[in-house]
Amino acid sequence: MKILFFYPLPYEADIRKVLQKMRKKHAVFVPFMEGESFKMVTFRLPLKKKKFGIFEAGDTIKKNNKIDIAIVPAVGVDGNMQRIGFGKGMYDRFFAKLQKKPYTIFVQPEFCHTNKVLCDSYDITCDVLITPTKIMYRRG
Repeated sequence: MKILFFYPLPYEADIRKVLQKMRKKHAVFVPFMEGESFKMVTFRLPLKKKKFGIFEAGDTIKKNNKIDIAIVPAVGVDGNMQRIGFGKGMYDRFFAKLQKKPYTIFVQPEFCHTNKVLCDSYDITCDVLITPTKIMYRRG
């Protein structure tokens, strides 16, 4: 199974233990910033601190655009289960390039959801939202 994770910033959900455990059994990837989006690279140490204080694995020439699961940080989630992120649109641009949508899991350090529809049509949608206090599934 191919899983896209993120390496958390201090204000994001700390998923490092899950990431370490999953990499023992699955192909684990993390974002590598490229212009206004990113590409997936294999998660391997050491990580280097880059733009926006994000830790990244080293670059690769391999093209990896097929994933089964994506674990994505979210600031909030709207009534359509769409991601309210950090305002750069990097995940939206990355997902738009994928041929097949992966099963998508949003994670938040605190539950932040509204029933109102706030996002645009191009904002990514999750299948499940996970927080320390609540789990929500998208209908349909």
